[in-house]
Amino acid sequence: MSFTKTILAVATACALAIPAFADGMGIMIKDPYSRSAGPNAKTGAAFFGIMNHTDKDDRLIAASSDIAKRVELHTHIETADGVMQMREVEDGFPVEAGGMHMLQRGGDHVMFMGLTRPMVQGENVTVTLTFEKAGDVTVDIPVDLERKPPEGMMKMDHKMPEGTDSNG
Repeated sequence: MSFTKTILAVATACALAIPAFADGMGIMIKDPYSRSAGPNAKTGAAFFGIMNHTDKDDRLIAASSDIAKRVELHTHIETADGVMQMREVEDGFPVEAGGMHMLQRGGDHVMFMGLTRPMVQGENVTVTLTFEKAGDVTVDIPVDLERKPPEGMMKMDHKMPEGTDSNG
């Protein structure tokens, strides 16, 4: 191939790649990890940052995965007596245009209920996140059972449906 044809081919490839790259920059998932309390746990959770690189607000409205019978969006709420309890967030998590929303231990997270298999250190959990505007985003989330919670994190009282345990 001549030098001119090579340059033309590279320029064409770049021109075609730039719009695809820009489209793919809408919603990005940062530093994802998932965990359970142990090999016999019935529940697990996933944590990550959601970056919205668009000029429109969006909202994470659902999540799904074959790792669990049920997958819900959860948060922790402080009760009147000062105890933190986990609750489902049915309307999802807002992600402002140009902003980021963190899902983290002790706060908002994706909850896996009724695990269909153990969560094994170093393996991945495939999760489909459904956004109001961006649609479905599928993410392979590594299982990290060794990651420690942030310093000073308080003990949580996870009130779960009968027959489950907690990890959020």
